[in-house]
Amino acid sequence: MVCLAGHGCILAQVSENNADGWSPSGNGSNLTLYSRPHAGSALKEFKAVGGIDAPTLMVHRVLDDIDSYPSFMPYMAECHIIKRDGDNNIFTYQRLAPRIVSQRDYALRVEQKSWPSGPCLAYLHRWQTANDVAPPPQKGVLRVSVSDGSWLLEPDGPDKTRATYSIFSDTGGALPAFIANGAAALGIKKVFAAVRKQVQDPKYHR
Repeated sequence: MVCLAGHGCILAQVSENNADGWSPSGNGSNLTLYSRPHAGSALKEFKAVGGIDAPTLMVHRVLDDIDSYPSFMPYMAECHIIKRDGDNNIFTYQRLAPRIVSQRDYALRVEQKSWPSGPCLAYLHRWQTANDVAPPPQKGVLRVSVSDGSWLLEPDGPDKTRATYSIFSDTGGALPAFIANGAAALGIKKVFAAVRKQVQDPKYHR
């Protein structure tokens, strides 16, 4: 009965994803990756769902530790808060230094929300580009025009998190779409691995 119930949940999840146009794009290391077409673009939207061995509050603290991103997030060369707008809106600047293409940068408006979910809280970090507050463009650094996405952190028991990461980004440049899509999928896996490792730092457990 337990096995049948578990498979029923999996089938329900797959059906829900298919209804929204999501198709499985790979899995591994407790992570399932989905993709779907984005209207008017050869680039795809991506979504990844996976577990993190920490309570939602600890994972939220990692994602909220924006100034520390260069020390653990993949490709992150620079990251800092530009300003705060109220308690739930943060404007940030980020500069990426990928290995195979030129550097990219952008500013984001990040909206944070939380609500009760069982004995814990669920958290949503949603962002979109806000280049109107970004520093002046730098020579040799390509400004990204679109980066929209979110982290959804849901309790999976008292000490585990079910994390859903969604992203659509147009990094610009002359990179073919099939290469950009492949790089995005790889980057998402690295982001999950980085967060899973970083959340073990004792400073997030105080």
